[in-house]
Amino acid sequence: MQQDVCFWCVGCSTAVNDLVYIIDGSWSVGHTDFATAKRWLVNITSSFDIGLQYTQVAVVQYSDTPRLEIPLGQHQSNQELIGAIGTISYLGGNTQTGRAIKFATDHVFPSSRRTQAVKNRIAIVVTDGKSQDDVVDASVEARAQNIILFAVGVGNEITNSELVSIANKPPSTYVLYAEDYTTMDRIRDTMEQKLCEESVCPTRIPVASRDEKGFELMLGMKIHEKAEKIPGSLLSESAYQLNLEDDITESTREIFPEGLPPSYVFVATLRLKTARNQATFDLWRVISKDGVTQAAVTLCGRERHVVFMTTGIASDEQSVIFNNRDLKKLFDGGWHQLKLLVKPRRVICFLDDVQLEERPLEPAVPIYINGKTQVSKKVQSETTIPIEIQKLRLYCDPLQSERETACEIFSVDDERVSRVVPESELLWSHDHYPRQTNQLTSGFAFSVLLTGHPVRRTATVTLVPLPPPAPLAP
Repeated sequence: MQQDVCFWCVGCSTAVNDLVYIIDGSWSVGHTDFATAKRWLVNITSSFDIGLQYTQVAVVQYSDTPRLEIPLGQHQSNQELIGAIGTISYLGGNTQTGRAIKFATDHVFPSSRRTQAVKNRIAIVVTDGKSQDDVVDASVEARAQNIILFAVGVGNEITNSELVSIANKPPSTYVLYAEDYTTMDRIRDTMEQKLCEESVCPTRIPVASRDEKGFELMLGMKIHEKAEKIPGSLLSESAYQLNLEDDITESTREIFPEGLPPSYVFVATLRLKTARNQATFDLWRVISKDGVTQAAVTLCGRERHVVFMTTGIASDEQSVIFNNRDLKKLFDGGWHQLKLLVKPRRVICFLDDVQLEERPLEPAVPIYINGKTQVSKKVQSETTIPIEIQKLRLYCDPLQSERETACEIFSVDDERVSRVVPESELLWSHDHYPRQTNQLTSGFAFSVLLTGHPVRRTATVTLVPLPPPAPLAP
Protein backbone atom coordinates (compact mmCIF):
# COMPACT_ATOMS: atom_id res chain seq x y z
CA MET A 1 0.00 0.00 0.00
CA GLN A 2 1.16 3.51 -0.70
CA GLN A 3 -0.01 4.92 2.63
CA ASP A 4 -0.79 3.33 5.95
CA VAL A 5 -4.21 4.96 5.96
CA CYS A 6 -6.24 5.03 2.76
CA PHE A 7 -7.68 8.47 3.48
CA TRP A 8 -7.18 9.69 -0.08
CA CYS A 9 -8.29 6.41 -1.64
CA VAL A 10 -11.77 6.99 -3.02
CA GLY A 11 -14.30 5.53 -5.44
CA CYS A 12 -17.82 4.18 -5.51
CA SER A 13 -17.24 1.71 -2.71
CA THR A 14 -15.96 4.42 -0.37
CA ALA A 15 -18.71 6.96 -1.16
CA VAL A 16 -20.34 8.83 1.70
CA ASN A 17 -24.04 8.03 1.20
CA ASP A 18 -27.14 7.76 3.34
CA LEU A 19 -28.97 4.98 1.49
CA VAL A 20 -32.53 3.95 2.40
CA TYR A 21 -34.23 0.93 0.83
CA ILE A 22 -38.05 1.19 0.82
CA ILE A 23 -39.28 -2.30 -0.04
CA ASP A 24 -42.77 -3.57 -0.78
CA GLY A 25 -44.02 -6.11 1.78
CA SER A 26 -47.66 -6.29 0.64
CA TRP A 27 -49.67 -9.47 0.04
CA SER A 28 -48.95 -9.41 -3.70
CA VAL A 29 -45.25 -10.06 -3.07
CA GLY A 30 -45.43 -13.31 -1.09
CA HIS A 31 -42.84 -15.01 1.13
CA THR A 32 -40.71 -16.47 -1.67
CA ASP A 33 -40.40 -13.28 -3.69
CA PHE A 34 -39.81 -11.23 -0.56
CA ALA A 35 -36.81 -13.46 0.22
CA THR A 36 -35.56 -12.84 -3.34
CA ALA A 37 -35.93 -9.10 -2.88
CA LYS A 38 -33.83 -9.27 0.30
CA ARG A 39 -31.05 -11.10 -1.54
CA TRP A 40 -31.12 -8.34 -4.16
CA LEU A 41 -30.62 -5.74 -1.43
CA VAL A 42 -27.66 -7.72 -0.12
CA ASN A 43 -26.07 -7.88 -3.58
CA ILE A 44 -26.47 -4.13 -4.16
CA THR A 45 -25.23 -3.25 -0.69
CA SER A 46 -22.11 -5.39 -1.10
CA SER A 47 -20.71 -2.88 -3.62
CA PHE A 48 -20.35 -0.24 -0.88
CA ASP A 49 -18.14 -0.04 2.19
CA ILE A 50 -20.44 0.25 5.21
CA GLY A 51 -19.47 2.48 8.10
CA LEU A 52 -19.75 5.90 9.68
CA GLN A 53 -17.18 7.32 7.24
CA TYR A 54 -18.68 5.61 4.19
CA THR A 55 -22.21 4.45 3.30
CA GLN A 56 -24.88 4.04 5.95
CA VAL A 57 -27.95 1.95 5.14
CA ALA A 58 -31.51 1.79 6.44
CA VAL A 59 -34.33 -0.54 5.38
CA VAL A 60 -38.03 0.31 5.50
CA GLN A 61 -40.61 -2.38 4.72
CA TYR A 62 -44.12 -1.19 3.96
CA SER A 63 -47.63 -2.46 3.40
CA ASP A 64 -50.53 -0.69 5.18
CA THR A 65 -47.97 1.10 7.33
CA PRO A 66 -44.18 1.48 7.05
CA ARG A 67 -41.97 -0.45 9.45
CA LEU A 68 -38.38 0.55 10.13
CA GLU A 69 -36.46 -2.72 9.86
CA ILE A 70 -32.91 -1.33 10.06
CA PRO A 71 -32.25 2.19 11.41
CA LEU A 72 -29.84 4.37 9.45
CA GLY A 73 -26.27 3.75 10.55
CA GLN A 74 -27.10 1.02 13.04
CA HIS A 75 -24.60 -1.38 11.45
CA GLN A 76 -21.00 -0.37 10.84
CA SER A 77 -19.78 -3.24 8.66
CA ASN A 78 -20.99 -5.10 5.57
CA GLN A 79 -21.14 -8.37 7.48
CA GLU A 80 -23.37 -6.95 10.22
CA LEU A 81 -25.69 -5.28 7.71
CA ILE A 82 -26.04 -8.36 5.51
CA GLY A 83 -26.91 -10.44 8.55
CA ALA A 84 -29.55 -7.94 9.64
CA ILE A 85 -31.19 -7.87 6.18
CA GLY A 86 -31.46 -11.65 6.30
CA THR A 87 -33.52 -11.53 9.52
CA ILE A 88 -36.23 -9.19 8.17
CA SER A 89 -39.62 -10.95 8.30
CA TYR A 90 -42.31 -10.57 5.66
CA LEU A 91 -45.05 -8.12 6.65
CA GLY A 92 -48.08 -8.65 4.35
CA GLY A 93 -50.94 -6.22 3.84
CA ASN A 94 -51.99 -3.51 1.39
CA THR A 95 -49.74 -1.19 -0.65
CA GLN A 96 -49.25 2.29 0.81
CA THR A 97 -46.15 3.43 -1.10
CA GLY A 98 -46.68 7.16 -0.61
CA ARG A 99 -46.91 6.73 3.14
CA ALA A 100 -43.63 4.82 3.17
CA ILE A 101 -41.81 7.51 1.17
CA LYS A 102 -43.10 10.19 3.56
CA PHE A 103 -41.98 8.11 6.55
CA ALA A 104 -38.46 7.83 5.14
CA THR A 105 -38.35 11.57 4.41
CA ASP A 106 -39.71 12.69 7.79
CA HIS A 107 -38.11 10.14 10.12
CA VAL A 108 -35.38 7.97 8.59
CA PHE A 109 -33.14 10.44 6.76
CA PRO A 110 -33.27 13.03 9.59
CA SER A 111 -32.01 10.35 11.99
CA SER A 112 -28.58 10.31 10.33
CA ARG A 113 -25.83 11.07 12.79
CA ARG A 114 -23.77 12.91 10.17
CA THR A 115 -26.23 15.23 8.42
CA GLN A 116 -23.53 17.85 7.74
CA ALA A 117 -21.04 15.40 6.24
CA VAL A 118 -23.21 13.20 4.04
CA LYS A 119 -22.65 13.68 0.30
CA ASN A 120 -25.76 11.94 -1.03
CA ARG A 121 -29.18 11.03 0.36
CA ILE A 122 -30.60 8.24 -1.78
CA ALA A 123 -33.82 6.23 -1.52
CA ILE A 124 -34.59 3.13 -3.60
CA VAL A 125 -38.32 2.31 -3.74
CA VAL A 126 -39.04 -1.30 -4.76
CA THR A 127 -42.68 -2.11 -5.59
CA ASP A 128 -44.62 -4.73 -7.55
CA GLY A 129 -48.00 -3.01 -7.82
CA LYS A 130 -50.00 0.18 -7.91
CA SER A 131 -50.05 2.13 -4.69
CA GLN A 132 -53.35 2.48 -2.84
CA ASP A 133 -52.43 5.98 -1.74
CA ASP A 134 -50.99 9.06 -3.44
CA VAL A 135 -47.27 8.95 -4.21
CA VAL A 136 -46.93 12.34 -5.89
CA ASP A 137 -46.94 14.68 -2.88
CA ALA A 138 -44.66 12.43 -0.85
CA SER A 139 -42.16 12.14 -3.72
CA VAL A 140 -42.18 15.88 -4.42
CA GLU A 141 -41.47 16.59 -0.75
CA ALA A 142 -38.64 14.03 -0.69
CA ARG A 143 -36.97 15.62 -3.70
CA ALA A 144 -37.42 19.04 -2.09
CA GLN A 145 -35.37 17.67 0.80
CA ASN A 146 -32.58 16.79 -1.68
CA ILE A 147 -33.35 13.08 -1.52
CA ILE A 148 -32.56 11.25 -4.76
CA LEU A 149 -35.36 8.79 -5.56
CA PHE A 150 -34.97 5.64 -7.63
CA ALA A 151 -38.09 3.61 -8.47
CA VAL A 152 -37.75 -0.12 -9.20
CA GLY A 153 -40.86 -1.74 -10.64
CA VAL A 154 -41.24 -5.54 -10.52
CA GLY A 155 -43.80 -7.53 -12.53
CA ASN A 156 -46.65 -6.49 -14.80
CA GLU A 157 -48.98 -4.95 -12.21
CA ILE A 158 -46.98 -1.77 -11.90
CA THR A 159 -47.91 1.45 -13.69
CA ASN A 160 -45.23 3.37 -15.53
CA SER A 161 -46.79 6.74 -14.68
CA GLU A 162 -46.58 6.00 -10.96
CA LEU A 163 -42.92 4.99 -11.13
CA VAL A 164 -42.15 8.16 -13.10
CA SER A 165 -44.01 10.22 -10.46
CA ILE A 166 -41.88 8.69 -7.71
CA ALA A 167 -38.45 8.90 -9.30
CA ASN A 168 -36.14 11.77 -10.08
CA LYS A 169 -35.82 12.88 -13.68
CA PRO A 170 -35.01 11.72 -16.25
CA PRO A 171 -36.91 8.40 -15.95
CA SER A 172 -34.33 6.72 -18.17
CA THR A 173 -31.86 7.14 -15.31
CA TYR A 174 -34.01 6.79 -12.20
CA VAL A 175 -36.67 4.22 -13.17
CA LEU A 176 -35.77 0.52 -13.50
CA TYR A 177 -37.90 -2.51 -14.38
CA ALA A 178 -37.67 -6.22 -13.69
CA GLU A 179 -39.99 -8.76 -15.33
CA ASP A 180 -40.50 -10.50 -11.99
CA TYR A 181 -38.62 -11.09 -8.74
CA THR A 182 -36.71 -14.05 -10.18
CA THR A 183 -35.18 -11.73 -12.81
CA MET A 184 -34.32 -8.87 -10.45
CA ASP A 185 -30.65 -9.82 -10.49
CA ARG A 186 -30.52 -8.86 -14.17
CA ILE A 187 -30.79 -5.20 -13.20
CA ARG A 188 -28.27 -5.53 -10.39
CA ASP A 189 -25.32 -4.19 -12.42
CA THR A 190 -27.44 -1.33 -13.74
CA MET A 191 -28.57 -0.39 -10.24
CA GLU A 192 -25.01 -0.52 -8.91
CA GLN A 193 -23.75 1.66 -11.77
CA LYS A 194 -26.50 4.24 -11.30
CA LEU A 195 -25.85 4.42 -7.56
CA CYS A 196 -22.18 4.86 -8.33
CA GLU A 197 -22.90 7.67 -10.75
CA GLU A 198 -24.81 9.49 -8.02
CA SER A 199 -21.88 9.00 -5.67
CA VAL A 200 -18.89 10.01 -7.79
CA CYS A 201 -20.26 12.01 -10.75
CA PRO A 202 -21.59 15.30 -9.38
CA THR A 203 -21.34 17.29 -12.61
CA ARG A 204 -23.21 17.12 -15.90
CA ILE A 205 -22.10 17.60 -19.49
CA PRO A 206 -24.58 19.23 -21.93
CA VAL A 207 -25.02 16.73 -24.78
CA ALA A 208 -27.61 17.34 -27.52
CA SER A 209 -31.02 17.57 -25.84
CA ARG A 210 -29.94 16.04 -22.52
CA ASP A 211 -27.30 16.36 -19.82
CA GLU A 212 -24.99 13.44 -19.11
CA LYS A 213 -23.26 12.80 -15.82
CA GLY A 214 -19.53 13.01 -16.26
CA PHE A 215 -16.46 15.21 -16.37
CA GLU A 216 -15.83 17.88 -19.02
CA LEU A 217 -12.05 17.71 -18.87
CA MET A 218 -11.47 20.53 -21.35
CA LEU A 219 -12.97 22.84 -18.71
CA GLY A 220 -11.82 21.00 -15.59
CA MET A 221 -8.21 20.88 -16.79
CA LYS A 222 -8.51 24.57 -17.85
CA ILE A 223 -7.26 23.80 -21.35
CA HIS A 224 -9.33 26.69 -22.69
CA GLU A 225 -7.34 29.04 -20.42
CA LYS A 226 -3.85 27.56 -20.80
CA ALA A 227 -3.63 26.72 -24.50
CA GLU A 228 -3.94 28.56 -27.81
CA LYS A 229 -7.36 28.41 -29.47
CA ILE A 230 -7.29 27.18 -33.07
CA PRO A 231 -9.80 26.04 -35.73
CA GLY A 232 -11.13 22.55 -35.08
CA SER A 233 -12.04 19.56 -37.20
CA LEU A 234 -14.97 21.43 -38.81
CA LEU A 235 -15.66 25.10 -39.45
CA SER A 236 -18.19 24.95 -36.61
CA GLU A 237 -15.66 23.52 -34.11
CA SER A 238 -12.87 25.06 -32.05
CA ALA A 239 -9.80 23.28 -30.73
CA TYR A 240 -6.68 24.06 -28.73
CA GLN A 241 -2.99 23.74 -29.55
CA LEU A 242 -0.93 22.35 -26.67
CA ASN A 243 2.69 23.47 -26.87
CA LEU A 244 5.81 22.48 -24.96
CA GLU A 245 5.41 25.39 -22.53
CA ASP A 246 1.78 24.51 -21.68
CA ASP A 247 1.48 22.53 -18.44
CA ILE A 248 -1.97 20.90 -18.32
CA THR A 249 -1.92 19.71 -14.71
CA GLU A 250 -4.55 19.94 -11.97
CA SER A 251 -5.10 18.42 -8.54
CA THR A 252 -6.98 15.12 -8.83
CA ARG A 253 -9.20 15.98 -5.87
CA GLU A 254 -10.39 19.01 -7.89
CA ILE A 255 -11.10 16.96 -11.02
CA PHE A 256 -12.31 13.65 -9.53
CA PRO A 257 -13.16 14.50 -5.89
CA GLU A 258 -14.96 11.17 -5.35
CA GLY A 259 -12.74 9.05 -7.59
CA LEU A 260 -13.70 7.19 -10.77
CA PRO A 261 -16.79 5.04 -11.40
CA PRO A 262 -16.29 1.33 -12.18
CA SER A 263 -17.67 1.92 -15.69
CA TYR A 264 -17.11 5.00 -17.81
CA VAL A 265 -16.55 6.25 -21.36
CA PHE A 266 -13.35 8.14 -22.18
CA VAL A 267 -13.61 10.29 -25.33
CA ALA A 268 -10.92 12.42 -26.98
CA THR A 269 -11.00 14.21 -30.33
CA LEU A 270 -7.46 15.15 -31.33
CA ARG A 271 -4.93 15.59 -34.10
CA LEU A 272 -1.33 14.41 -33.97
CA LYS A 273 0.78 16.40 -36.39
CA THR A 274 3.20 14.29 -38.43
CA ALA A 275 6.28 15.77 -36.76
CA ARG A 276 5.11 14.49 -33.35
CA ASN A 277 3.40 11.22 -34.20
CA GLN A 278 6.40 9.10 -33.18
CA ALA A 279 6.16 10.09 -29.52
CA THR A 280 4.98 7.88 -26.66
CA PHE A 281 2.94 9.93 -24.23
CA ASP A 282 0.03 9.84 -21.81
CA LEU A 283 -2.90 11.57 -23.46
CA TRP A 284 -4.57 11.54 -20.03
CA ARG A 285 -3.29 10.25 -16.73
CA VAL A 286 -4.09 10.25 -13.03
CA ILE A 287 -1.12 9.65 -10.73
CA SER A 288 -0.91 9.45 -6.94
CA LYS A 289 1.26 11.61 -4.72
CA ASP A 290 3.84 8.80 -4.78
CA GLY A 291 3.88 8.71 -8.57
CA VAL A 292 1.87 5.51 -9.03
CA THR A 293 -0.43 5.56 -12.07
CA GLN A 294 -4.11 5.32 -11.13
CA ALA A 295 -5.47 5.59 -14.67
CA ALA A 296 -3.96 6.50 -18.05
CA VAL A 297 -4.52 6.42 -21.80
CA THR A 298 -1.13 6.20 -23.51
CA LEU A 299 -0.47 6.73 -27.22
CA CYS A 300 2.56 4.93 -28.62
CA GLY A 301 3.45 6.62 -31.90
CA ARG A 302 6.30 4.42 -33.03
CA GLU A 303 4.36 1.19 -32.42
CA ARG A 304 1.04 2.73 -33.54
CA HIS A 305 -0.90 1.36 -30.58
CA VAL A 306 -2.85 2.54 -27.53
CA VAL A 307 -2.37 1.42 -23.91
CA PHE A 308 -5.01 1.70 -21.20
CA MET A 309 -3.86 1.52 -17.58
CA THR A 310 -5.87 1.39 -14.36
CA THR A 311 -5.64 0.11 -10.80
CA GLY A 312 -5.98 -3.59 -10.02
CA ILE A 313 -6.69 -5.96 -7.16
CA ALA A 314 -3.65 -8.20 -7.65
CA SER A 315 -1.20 -5.32 -8.27
CA ASP A 316 -1.07 -1.54 -8.04
CA GLU A 317 -1.40 -1.23 -11.82
CA GLN A 318 -2.82 -3.23 -14.71
CA SER A 319 -2.54 -2.36 -18.38
CA VAL A 320 -3.88 -3.60 -21.70
CA ILE A 321 -2.57 -2.91 -25.22
CA PHE A 322 -4.71 -2.18 -28.26
CA ASN A 323 -2.76 -2.83 -31.45
CA ASN A 324 -5.40 -3.28 -34.14
CA ARG A 325 -3.91 -2.30 -37.50
CA ASP A 326 -6.62 0.33 -38.03
CA LEU A 327 -5.26 2.26 -35.02
CA LYS A 328 -2.46 3.51 -37.26
CA LYS A 329 -4.99 6.01 -38.65
CA LEU A 330 -4.83 7.80 -35.30
CA PHE A 331 -1.26 8.79 -36.15
CA ASP A 332 -1.81 9.91 -39.76
CA GLY A 333 -1.86 13.65 -39.01
CA GLY A 334 -5.63 14.06 -39.31
CA TRP A 335 -8.45 14.64 -36.84
CA HIS A 336 -9.73 11.50 -35.08
CA GLN A 337 -11.93 10.50 -32.16
CA LEU A 338 -10.53 7.94 -29.73
CA LYS A 339 -13.08 6.33 -27.41
CA LEU A 340 -12.60 3.76 -24.66
CA LEU A 341 -15.56 2.04 -23.02
CA VAL A 342 -14.31 0.92 -19.61
CA LYS A 343 -16.26 -1.69 -17.66
CA PRO A 344 -15.35 -3.65 -14.51
CA ARG A 345 -14.08 -6.69 -16.43
CA ARG A 346 -13.35 -5.39 -19.93
CA VAL A 347 -12.36 -2.35 -21.95
CA ILE A 348 -13.29 -1.70 -25.59
CA CYS A 349 -11.40 0.58 -27.98
CA PHE A 350 -13.11 2.61 -30.74
CA LEU A 351 -11.61 4.88 -33.37
CA ASP A 352 -13.92 7.28 -35.19
CA ASP A 353 -16.88 5.39 -33.76
CA VAL A 354 -15.73 2.04 -35.14
CA GLN A 355 -15.13 -0.72 -32.58
CA LEU A 356 -11.64 -2.13 -33.02
CA GLU A 357 -10.73 -4.31 -30.05
CA GLU A 358 -11.88 -5.62 -26.69
CA ARG A 359 -9.57 -6.63 -23.85
CA PRO A 360 -10.29 -8.27 -20.46
CA LEU A 361 -9.70 -6.45 -17.17
CA GLU A 362 -9.72 -7.40 -13.54
CA PRO A 363 -11.91 -5.13 -11.35
CA ALA A 364 -10.22 -1.86 -10.44
CA VAL A 365 -9.85 -0.61 -6.88
CA PRO A 366 -10.55 2.98 -5.72
CA ILE A 367 -7.99 5.53 -6.85
CA TYR A 368 -5.88 7.87 -4.75
CA ILE A 369 -6.90 11.50 -5.23
CA ASN A 370 -3.91 13.00 -3.37
CA GLY A 371 -1.92 13.41 -6.59
CA LYS A 372 -2.47 15.08 -9.94
CA THR A 373 -4.30 14.66 -13.22
CA GLN A 374 -2.46 15.58 -16.42
CA VAL A 375 -2.97 15.85 -20.17
CA SER A 376 -0.48 15.14 -22.98
CA LYS A 377 2.61 14.32 -20.92
CA LYS A 378 5.57 12.23 -21.99
CA VAL A 379 5.55 8.89 -20.16
CA GLN A 380 7.27 9.15 -16.76
CA SER A 381 8.06 12.79 -17.45
CA GLU A 382 6.62 16.27 -16.93
CA THR A 383 7.34 17.25 -20.54
CA THR A 384 4.27 18.30 -22.52
CA ILE A 385 3.86 16.68 -25.94
CA PRO A 386 2.40 19.16 -28.46
CA ILE A 387 -0.98 18.06 -29.83
CA GLU A 388 -4.19 19.64 -31.06
CA ILE A 389 -7.22 18.70 -28.97
CA GLN A 390 -10.89 19.47 -29.46
CA LYS A 391 -12.75 17.23 -27.01
CA LEU A 392 -11.76 15.50 -23.77
CA ARG A 393 -14.55 13.98 -21.72
CA LEU A 394 -15.28 11.18 -19.31
CA TYR A 395 -18.91 10.05 -19.19
CA CYS A 396 -20.10 8.06 -16.18
CA ASP A 397 -22.89 6.22 -18.01
CA PRO A 398 -21.43 3.39 -20.14
CA LEU A 399 -24.49 3.60 -22.42
CA GLN A 400 -23.22 6.99 -23.56
CA SER A 401 -20.79 5.04 -25.71
CA GLU A 402 -23.71 4.14 -27.98
CA ARG A 403 -24.96 7.73 -28.11
CA GLU A 404 -21.60 9.44 -28.57
CA THR A 405 -21.00 9.89 -32.27
CA ALA A 406 -17.86 10.96 -34.11
CA CYS A 407 -19.81 13.37 -36.30
CA GLU A 408 -17.24 16.12 -35.74
CA ILE A 409 -14.85 14.04 -37.86
CA PHE A 410 -15.70 15.07 -41.40
CA SER A 411 -14.89 11.68 -42.94
CA VAL A 412 -17.25 9.82 -40.58
CA ASP A 413 -20.65 8.95 -42.03
CA ASP A 414 -22.96 8.25 -39.09
CA GLU A 415 -26.62 7.59 -39.83
CA ARG A 416 -27.53 8.57 -36.25
CA VAL A 417 -26.85 12.24 -36.96
CA SER A 418 -27.51 14.74 -39.70
CA ARG A 419 -24.95 17.36 -40.51
CA VAL A 420 -26.15 20.69 -39.11
CA VAL A 421 -24.32 23.80 -40.30
CA PRO A 422 -24.50 27.11 -38.41
CA GLU A 423 -25.92 29.86 -40.60
CA SER A 424 -22.76 31.92 -40.04
CA GLU A 425 -20.90 29.44 -42.23
CA LEU A 426 -23.22 30.02 -45.18
CA LEU A 427 -22.57 32.71 -47.80
CA TRP A 428 -26.07 34.17 -47.61
CA SER A 429 -28.87 34.71 -45.10
CA HIS A 430 -32.65 35.06 -44.89
CA ASP A 431 -34.85 37.15 -42.67
CA HIS A 432 -37.70 34.72 -42.09
CA TYR A 433 -37.50 31.29 -40.44
CA PRO A 434 -38.14 28.51 -41.10
CA ARG A 435 -37.59 28.86 -44.81
CA GLN A 436 -36.30 26.50 -47.46
CA THR A 437 -34.27 27.42 -50.52
CA ASN A 438 -32.83 25.32 -53.33
CA GLN A 439 -29.51 26.01 -55.03
CA LEU A 440 -27.39 24.47 -57.80
CA THR A 441 -23.62 24.14 -57.63
CA SER A 442 -20.85 22.00 -59.13
CA GLY A 443 -23.02 19.11 -60.24
CA PHE A 444 -25.08 18.96 -57.02
CA ALA A 445 -28.46 20.25 -56.01
CA PHE A 446 -28.73 21.09 -52.36
CA SER A 447 -31.75 21.87 -50.26
CA VAL A 448 -31.21 24.13 -47.24
CA LEU A 449 -33.76 24.22 -44.44
CA LEU A 450 -33.25 27.16 -42.08
CA THR A 451 -34.71 26.83 -38.59
CA GLY A 452 -34.60 28.68 -35.30
CA HIS A 453 -34.86 32.36 -34.50
CA PRO A 454 -32.80 35.42 -35.52
CA VAL A 455 -30.33 34.97 -32.66
CA ARG A 456 -29.51 31.27 -33.05
CA ARG A 457 -30.31 29.81 -36.47
CA THR A 458 -29.13 26.63 -38.10
CA ALA A 459 -29.19 25.29 -41.62
CA THR A 460 -29.58 21.62 -42.48
CA VAL A 461 -28.03 20.90 -45.88
CA THR A 462 -29.03 17.96 -48.09
CA LEU A 463 -26.88 17.22 -51.16
CA VAL A 464 -28.35 15.41 -54.17
CA PRO A 465 -26.02 14.48 -57.09
CA LEU A 466 -27.29 15.69 -60.46
CA PRO A 467 -27.22 13.52 -63.60
CA PRO A 468 -24.44 14.34 -66.07
CA PRO A 469 -25.35 17.12 -68.51
CA ALA A 470 -26.61 16.13 -71.94
CA PRO A 471 -24.00 16.43 -74.70
CA LEU A 472 -24.06 19.65 -76.69
CA ALA A 473 -25.68 19.53 -80.13
CA PRO A 474 -23.13 19.53 -82.95
